[in-house]
Amino acid sequence: MEQYMTGFFTFNIFLLVGGTLLFTLIFGRFMEKIRVPWVFAALLLGAIFAAFGPSFVLLTSSSTFTFLAEIGMYLLLFLIGLELNVDQMRKRLGFILPATCIIILSEGAIGALVVHAVFGYSWILSFLVALSFATVGEEILIPILQEFNMVNSALGQLIIGIGTVDDGFEIILLAFVSLLIGTWARADIWIVLGSLAAMFLLLALLLRLRTRPQQFRFKRIETLFPFVLALFFVFIGVGSFAQAAPLGAIMAGIGVRLFLPTARREMIESEIKSMAYGFFAPLFFVWVGAQLDIHYLFSSPLIVVLIMIISSGTKMLVSLLVGSRQLGLRGATLLGLGLSVRFSTSIIIIKVLFDHRLIGADVYSVIVASSIVFQFVIPVVFARLMAKWGTHPRFARVITPLT
Repeated sequence: MEQYMTGFFTFNIFLLVGGTLLFTLIFGRFMEKIRVPWVFAALLLGAIFAAFGPSFVLLTSSSTFTFLAEIGMYLLLFLIGLELNVDQMRKRLGFILPATCIIILSEGAIGALVVHAVFGYSWILSFLVALSFATVGEEILIPILQEFNMVNSALGQLIIGIGTVDDGFEIILLAFVSLLIGTWARADIWIVLGSLAAMFLLLALLLRLRTRPQQFRFKRIETLFPFVLALFFVFIGVGSFAQAAPLGAIMAGIGVRLFLPTARREMIESEIKSMAYGFFAPLFFVWVGAQLDIHYLFSSPLIVVLIMIISSGTKMLVSLLVGSRQLGLRGATLLGLGLSVRFSTSIIIIKVLFDHRLIGADVYSVIVASSIVFQFVIPVVFARLMAKWGTHPRFARVITPLT
């Protein structure tokens, strides 16, 4: 009987993948109309599986589906490294860094108090969990800013600037989480340090090879693509020795960005995005949603509300204090509301902590559930207020973008 069930589920994993992609595509079009990224339809589907489909949860926990979902997670992190513009970040530091630090660290400190008091985790873990949902999903806000011609406005540049610096902060946070997990998972610290050192040596090697383009002239995308994928898997493999495979994926993206000329990089980035968001990312989000503890959420809905109030309320309050002088009251309100949007990186950090059993299903479910609510509510409210207040001269004035 057990062998029959195993064969049955193995066969139907193809139907699960096909159904996931179709649901994400069809329902995602509706989500885009309310300004939510279409790929989050898969996260909602995973939550539905967790609530009503124990057989589907069993499928999403299989080794085959888990492998595909992990590839999706690593590809999202790879794209973060590939798109990270260090020069642009350096130009924005003096303008944005103080505001970013105040906003994120304030939410992290207050969030840590709540996580420690409610869930009883250590102060280190409580702070890491709080920082993970203090990050900013500027990818969701940029299309809204573009629609209202606000990208080059004072408000738009402040949001984009904070989001840019926040990307670097997320990488540092993920690196710290990886080092912490690797240290706790292995008694030999030298394995952890050796793995991290090997990844940096690979980066240095790519920089050195960049000066010899004649040896790496990939004239066709068919030959360049396998080379980039090889780097992707090598970095992940090296990082896995230190339990830092997510960090390896980001460093692989940074390495490819440093190694390839701009034209070739843009070409390969388009291919990777098509592969990531077209196939692997929906499976990752279903995997995340399917591991929610729905019974805990139904029994403790006020905790989800509390986390949402703490998260958005802190950002709103600090944004009013930091941005009201420059943007006015309405502009600072829009800033705090926009910075409350979270995207994939925060979910990935929580998933990594959960997979390594550093946090339980309770706090994992609360954070992911609050993220789902935020994705549906915040972009809609932000767009409505932007349409109502967007012409206000205090924050809609055009400024020179930092390029």
